[in-house]
Amino acid sequence: MDEFTYRHGALHAEDMPIATLAEAVGTPFYCYSAATLRHHYNVLDNALAEAGLAERLICYSVKANSNLAVIATLAQLGAGADIVSQGELRRALEAGIPAEKIVFSGVGKTADEMRAALTVGILQFNVESLSEIDLLAETANAMGKTAQIALRVNPDIDAGTHEKISTGKAENKFGIAWEDAEAGFAHARALDGVAATGIDIHIGSQITELEPFRRAFEKIAGLLANLRADGHKIQRLDLGGGLGVPYGRDNDTPPDPLAYAQIIADVLGDSGCTIMLEPGRLIAANAGILVTSVIRTKQGAASREGGKNFMIVDAAMTELIRPTLYDAHHHIAPVAENEAATKQWDVVGPVCETGDYLGLDRALPVLESGALLAVFAAGAYGAVLGSAYNTRLPAPEVLVDGEKWAVVRARPDYQTLLDGEAIPDWL
Repeated sequence: MDEFTYRHGALHAEDMPIATLAEAVGTPFYCYSAATLRHHYNVLDNALAEAGLAERLICYSVKANSNLAVIATLAQLGAGADIVSQGELRRALEAGIPAEKIVFSGVGKTADEMRAALTVGILQFNVESLSEIDLLAETANAMGKTAQIALRVNPDIDAGTHEKISTGKAENKFGIAWEDAEAGFAHARALDGVAATGIDIHIGSQITELEPFRRAFEKIAGLLANLRADGHKIQRLDLGGGLGVPYGRDNDTPPDPLAYAQIIADVLGDSGCTIMLEPGRLIAANAGILVTSVIRTKQGAASREGGKNFMIVDAAMTELIRPTLYDAHHHIAPVAENEAATKQWDVVGPVCETGDYLGLDRALPVLESGALLAVFAAGAYGAVLGSAYNTRLPAPEVLVDGEKWAVVRARPDYQTLLDGEAIPDWL
């Protein structure tokens, strides 16, 4: 579900015409729907409640979309935050997420990042190696603090997703090896400065089948029983995120959040633990679109074998790298409904890379220069993965809430980009 709909032939974000926004801010730009963000958060939270999971905390995965306005919208609903850097810690706090609702994930936390998180008093560190536990214990001890930790364990489960967003297989860099999990908890128990009170797991992203989740949760249930039998006081189960979202393919049907919640309840509902989730894509993906203008079209010669039609637009892999990086599919449609006959087009950007495309072989009408296109389900891992490659100006971001809208990240000017660099005196 999203709040991007056509009214009288014109695409709207909630009550705002996309064409009006494009005229005001220029293209390309990202547009986010506050109503969609709220809806997706509430759907998941209500599903957990309906499944009987009263002790729960949804920690929005900031890496999916770290815009302050997006985080603040979710903070007002009671969301926590899952972070992976000191920068994301600062964003979460600035947007109004209480420190006691923040969990710090990631394999490469530094001592400086640990100190920053300990200073503000976050809820939990999700630790991923014994050496990380040692560094955190040393850092916390030096500050006179005790860090609450959950050990992220790697269950060696194939989630059936793209290899670059699979996180729960043995060959992935994440987590402590399953066979070493109990020894990891014993290691933590012997140290001052840390208290191992949780188990953390995350098997991947854009998962479209529920069975991998069930298998992972069943392994966690067994580990929990063994740890408690050994005297460990486990209070929290962080089950990660990963539920898939629809991106516009015919076979792209994600799982029902209620069915997902019911699996959690069936397997872990009597654990006596607070259930924590780390959704990012599920909340943000369909809450955002990328709006771009047609620069020109280039039609291939009909007589040439392999000839292609190219629709060249002003957005590029610098705005949305997912198609190139993950072979991702995003639905693309004109902002103004157009019933003219279609052709097959590669929708490409102006960056000097063959891999610079937003969509391949898309059925679209012939569009004039200046016509607007919307790239859907771009609210997660879109703007956050953007770059200034080819010295392109990063796209601005706009948040719409009913009839209200605001630029929540402005487009910089070229001088701002250049001001971040310097020519040495000797040149």
